[in-house]
Amino acid sequence: MLRKQRLVRGAVAVAGLAALSLVAGCGGGDDTGTGGKPSRTPEASNAAVVAPAKVEVIASLTGCEVKIRTEADELREGVCKTDEGNYLITTFPEEKFKLTWLDSASIYGGKYLVGPRWAIGTAEPELLTSLRKKVGGTIQDLGGSKGAPNLP
Repeated sequence: MLRKQRLVRGAVAVAGLAALSLVAGCGGGDDTGTGGKPSRTPEASNAAVVAPAKVEVIASLTGCEVKIRTEADELREGVCKTDEGNYLITTFPEEKFKLTWLDSASIYGGKYLVGPRWAIGTAEPELLTSLRKKVGGTIQDLGGSKGAPNLP
């Protein structure tokens, strides 16, 4: 039962992040009042090189040794626990899976760092901003009425 809940939670998070990617595009964006429009920055130049990438590649770029917690046909998810904070890295074999995951994650709300076929979530906004400088992507606010899911 617990494994099923984790898979559902992971799938929800993946779906939510996917939708954000389509809204934001693949350029680097910010959450500083640009109305949700992505903006390109020099720090985001890594994104084109690394994405779509494996969980392990993104983790390496962010400076963490990832622990894979979900292996499924629709997504792979790993947990990063660092001195700066904890976060989840989720990758998808196709953009449609990411979009579904992002859509589902929107019920939890929160901010996510989203790139082509990948997402980083459950982190504090300041940490997402720091990670964006390392891997690119766009920070998206999913809104929602509940808090983002917690790391186990």
